[in-house]
Amino acid sequence: MPARRRVADKPTLEGELVRLRPLAARDADGMWEIVTDPQSRRVTGTTATFTRAQINRWCAEVAAADGRIDWAVTAGGSDDYLGEIVLNDIDEQNGSASLRLSMRPAMRGRGYGTEAIGLVLGLAFDGLGLHRVGLDVLAINPRAQALYEGVGFRVEGRMRDAYRDGDRWSDAVVMGILEDEFRGGSDRG
Repeated sequence: MPARRRVADKPTLEGELVRLRPLAARDADGMWEIVTDPQSRRVTGTTATFTRAQINRWCAEVAAADGRIDWAVTAGGSDDYLGEIVLNDIDEQNGSASLRLSMRPAMRGRGYGTEAIGLVLGLAFDGLGLHRVGLDVLAINPRAQALYEGVGFRVEGRMRDAYRDGDRWSDAVVMGILEDEFRGGSDRG
């Protein structure tokens, strides 16, 4: 089992468009919208069903969890929850973590996710000293794959029929970015 990093300081990150702050109980309404939205569930491969009480509890307690940092994406000087970005499975020994982004349906395509990913990668490589950040994206979600490629993630492989898509299956595209690629210092082809 990987050594999970205890991230005591879960910082707020500021960019030009977005402000990322630790996820909190007040974000439960927005998260509920995402986890009950059929399209969000489909393109993220979410098959679990959540109760409102579970979401309320998760938002109230996740900031204290080890091995992860969950941020609410906010913008425009408002503290309103637009989505979430998560750096989880933080493994100090291997210098790696996983990234996940999910925006409320009305907030997609506005550039918030792109900037949020850049801020989190900056923290991952500069603040936490990680070497690699990975993720997987469903093949039925080319928009998300293009977003991740646009910020420097590279396709590393494919897991065939890894997620349910209704009565069908979807491949998962495995992607990753290394510290030197984030800094623009490598052309690993």
